[in-house]
Amino acid sequence: MTSEIREGDRRAAFDAALNAYGSDSLYVPPLWSDFDRMFDPAKNPFVTEGHGRYALFSAHRDGRPVGRIAASIHDASNRKHGTRHGAFGFFDCIDDVEVADALLRAAEQWLSARGMSRVAGNFNLTAMQQIGVMTDGFDHAPFTDMMWSPPHIAKHLERAGYAATFPMTTFEIALDGGKPEQLLGDKQRAVLTDPDFVWQPIKRSAFKVRLEDARLILNDGFADNPMFVPPTAAEYLFQAGDMMWIIDKRISTVVYHRGRPAGAIIAIPDLNPLIKAIGGRVGLTAPFKFVQHRIMNRRAVLIYQSVCRDLHNRGLNGAMLYRTALALQEAGYRTLGGTWIADINGPSLRQVEKAGATPLHRLHLFGKRLAAA
Repeated sequence: MTSEIREGDRRAAFDAALNAYGSDSLYVPPLWSDFDRMFDPAKNPFVTEGHGRYALFSAHRDGRPVGRIAASIHDASNRKHGTRHGAFGFFDCIDDVEVADALLRAAEQWLSARGMSRVAGNFNLTAMQQIGVMTDGFDHAPFTDMMWSPPHIAKHLERAGYAATFPMTTFEIALDGGKPEQLLGDKQRAVLTDPDFVWQPIKRSAFKVRLEDARLILNDGFADNPMFVPPTAAEYLFQAGDMMWIIDKRISTVVYHRGRPAGAIIAIPDLNPLIKAIGGRVGLTAPFKFVQHRIMNRRAVLIYQSVCRDLHNRGLNGAMLYRTALALQEAGYRTLGGTWIADINGPSLRQVEKAGATPLHRLHLFGKRLAAA
């Protein structure tokens, strides 16, 4: 049975993963409004500011969407690194060879036609958003901003000639009975008692100011990361601006050192149980479910933390995680999810190990060379 490939049907692409995996799977969709906005070229700064291009494909059987894939070119990254690399993302489909191959072929042909020599993914849409394909931990529910896919996605990629690279792990930290003091050494204690460090919560009344300072810290702290391309103010606000409505000022902080932005730790309540309950769409019952979720939720997720490079190895990272772990416990959270850390990032892995983290999911990037168009 053959499938029909369509380009640019955002609603079909949104529905495809839900159709492919079913409501009883652990897959959690994005909010439809976020997905629709991301793939609207008139709204996404990735396109409007000239940082990249993309195409969105969906696979249909008997008129029903059963798979999807995005093909993207991060032009800003290629300019920075002197490469001609493309990416796939949002690759989800039923366990069917013909559907998987048709989607991958559509993405590869789109990239080859635009001169790309390699493809890798998932990138949804850049390295600073969701990345990777799950290769283990399929029985664990994802936190907000984590990828989830069934085992057949990685198998279809391998069969299609993609090689697994860049191993990563997500984590979970049980806050009940945790011992945050294990994060403290002499450097961390010195930071916590140093009056030159001022700790400011990210709260609604100063949200945009704190968010912009967090962006500057991210861009400085990650500058040496080979996959990192600093987001502009518009890109960062496009991705993070909606956090204002869910932010818990007790667990997200910007740290200033002698008056300038120095470190940031961004943690938010885990929204995935709520989003799964409403199927990614805000309907009439959503306000009631939101209030119910806010009362009952005991899960949070650490989106990222960053420290400016001139303060690396001063203990600020560990001090931020320590204070955040205490704040989470005091606020009644019982579990903290941690988004992906690459195997090559030894310092971050050692830090989460000190915090008592256990591995949740295993992910890899999958890549291959592209044939010339």
